[in-house]
Amino acid sequence: MNLTKNEKKNILLIAISSLSLILSFALSLDYISWIAVILCGIPIFKECISGLITEFDIKADLLVSIAIVASIIIGETFAAGEIATIMAIGGFLEEYTVSKAQSKIKDLVNMTPQFATRIKNGYEEKIPINEVKTGDILKVLPGESIPTDGVIISGETSIDQSSLTGESLPVDKTLDDEVYGGTINLYGSFTMQTTKISRDSALQKLIRLVESSAPENANVVRQADKWATLIVAIAFTSAILTYLYTFEIARSVSILVVFCPCALVLATPTAIMAAISNLTKYGILVKDGQSIEELARIDVLAFDKTGTLTHGTPEVVKVVCEDEEEMIYLLASLESKSEHPLAKAILKYYNKNELAEVSEFEMHIANGISGTVKESKIIAGNRKFLKSQNIALKYGENNPNNEIIIYVAKDGEVIGKVHLADTLRETAKETIKNLKRLRVRTTLLSGDNSKTANHIASEVKIRNVKAECLPEDKTDYIQGEQRKGNKVAMIGDGINDAPSLRKADVGIAMGSIGSDMSIEAADIALINDNISDIPHLIALARKTIRTINISIGFAVSLNSAAMGLAILGYLNPIEGALIHNISSVAVILYSVLLTNYTSSERNLKTPKKLGIPKTLNTSGR
Repeated sequence: MNLTKNEKKNILLIAISSLSLILSFALSLDYISWIAVILCGIPIFKECISGLITEFDIKADLLVSIAIVASIIIGETFAAGEIATIMAIGGFLEEYTVSKAQSKIKDLVNMTPQFATRIKNGYEEKIPINEVKTGDILKVLPGESIPTDGVIISGETSIDQSSLTGESLPVDKTLDDEVYGGTINLYGSFTMQTTKISRDSALQKLIRLVESSAPENANVVRQADKWATLIVAIAFTSAILTYLYTFEIARSVSILVVFCPCALVLATPTAIMAAISNLTKYGILVKDGQSIEELARIDVLAFDKTGTLTHGTPEVVKVVCEDEEEMIYLLASLESKSEHPLAKAILKYYNKNELAEVSEFEMHIANGISGTVKESKIIAGNRKFLKSQNIALKYGENNPNNEIIIYVAKDGEVIGKVHLADTLRETAKETIKNLKRLRVRTTLLSGDNSKTANHIASEVKIRNVKAECLPEDKTDYIQGEQRKGNKVAMIGDGINDAPSLRKADVGIAMGSIGSDMSIEAADIALINDNISDIPHLIALARKTIRTINISIGFAVSLNSAAMGLAILGYLNPIEGALIHNISSVAVILYSVLLTNYTSSERNLKTPKKLGIPKTLNTSGR
């Protein structure tokens, strides 16, 4: 058990106080109980006075303070000491449990490397991380944290990205692959060129999101705080009326102790922080507690297409030719001279180092490329370009899925063609299926033409499609749904998605490939771009609200019953303190179960109404 210095101090104070109470009881010496009153009672008094002076915040500490003072007045020093000690124990358990629920998040901050090895003018030098500039060449040894984001320019390795992306297995990296600051280089050494300074790295972006994460701004938290203030007033009034009727101060003290609204106040923030902690294990970061509450009531989830439902980069999906090995070899050799995304897709498909020399290379913007490979004139491009070169086309023109087609000609004769497309994410179909189980309606909002958008929608079984959308079209759709009384979530990755992410009730950004602007505009970031986690995100949000409602119902019911017993004289102050803390700790432990919650098949089937109280409320070249 890793304890902070403050937690160790609190344990020591509780231990000394408990010992003093044991000695007081064993030796029948009431004055020894003063040790417990001083050590555990003074912090409660200070918290009470601070709340009253700075914010005039009437909290549970006020009732406890009055109960301790009243016990002393009636000569029950032992009772006062025991109340203070039990409250201190309950407070420690509350603080410890909440801090552990957040520990997964706080660990991110400790991942920031402090130094980097820079190679400059052929020499290696150790420099502070804040001196690293974009374009610097850095060397990373096995076992070291990668200083900042960049691209490998020599060497190959495997990298542990689990703390950043949630991937459980190491990721192999080689030439031209991206690496991220704060991740761990496991095996080989490599050199990298930085693409971002440290403060703009993926890790620092996450830390800023984490630091802005808080449950306090959720409506359910604000409502719970209002109810807590009301309960304090009810308890105080009941205690006074009971004393005026019975003239037994012990009963009044018991009422004050037992009806403290600690459990009510703690139920919501503890549950929300436990949920946020759970989501970090999936590579999901939530900016605030309000997003959890809004997600629980989502009716419609709107998807951007490129980079969200699809990978966002073109891939070879079909090759048509008589000799694929020769054609791809010639095409890859020619494309190796180009920096175009389509060229990179073809080289990735070829996946070999054997390339021929290319001479007389030419780029024909928006049409294709040409050059001499192994003494043959190779031309690769679209239909228009080949026709302009008087090359007869063959292999047919059928293209039902609106894919990009590159025709390849050798010495004036077409030898094949390559189909490229932005491919669906492997988990897209299952994600939409699970969202339907949650009774969340899905919509595709795409800037692509109608043919492409409808093809992708039919693949994943999304019925509602809006194609050729400009940014304002997406926000208009969201506003239209909101006017109908629907709660709308939007998930996207590009700069053009930022307005709709901001306009939606909940904006979800693709954190890894998403633009900085879209992440800043969103409420939630999927750091590992895994859209299959969205059903878990929504199921957990609903489970969190249900947990809060059950916890509050339990706490209010138990405390109300206990207050009735106290009014009738069946509970003394010590027993009241014990019941009060049992309810508080039970609520916290129940909330913390959310930390390990996993969405199963059963969790993805939900009734039509969740029952949340209103009061808690592409084109070619």
